[in-house]
Amino acid sequence: MPNLNQAAPPFKLKSNKDKEFALSDYLGQKHVVLVFYPLDFSPVCSNQLPEYSSREEDIEAAGAVILGINRDSVYTHKAWAQAFGITIPLLADLNGAVAKSYEVYLDHLGMSTRAVFIIDKEGMLRFKHVEATPGQFTLSAADLLSELQKL
Repeated sequence: MPNLNQAAPPFKLKSNKDKEFALSDYLGQKHVVLVFYPLDFSPVCSNQLPEYSSREEDIEAAGAVILGINRDSVYTHKAWAQAFGITIPLLADLNGAVAKSYEVYLDHLGMSTRAVFIIDKEGMLRFKHVEATPGQFTLSAADLLSELQKL
């Protein structure tokens, strides 16, 4: 797993917003909150991502952008975002390459586990929270904001 205070693995992926997002887009400008989650439309994810999305303005006020990422397609992301009122960008890591680079991909399940990484404006990994199992969601949006305020 990438170590804290080291450079975060780069990424560039398509999203449900009809554009690509890359870590390099934010260097020198914003912190990046990267939220890996197992599957669109799954019960725990359908609580976590809407909660994070509801705090998007607060996250932006803390100088950050929040990006969801999993193996589902941009088309599935669009349908799920519409159904659950999710406004944050959802990135399609179809082959799991980005999840693998962050060492949160579960090969035996063909998906990532639930994990949150905070990358600072310089591209350094400053916070990581990896759930013990994909079915857990223990990092609330308030906790996430608290971690952002430490930067």
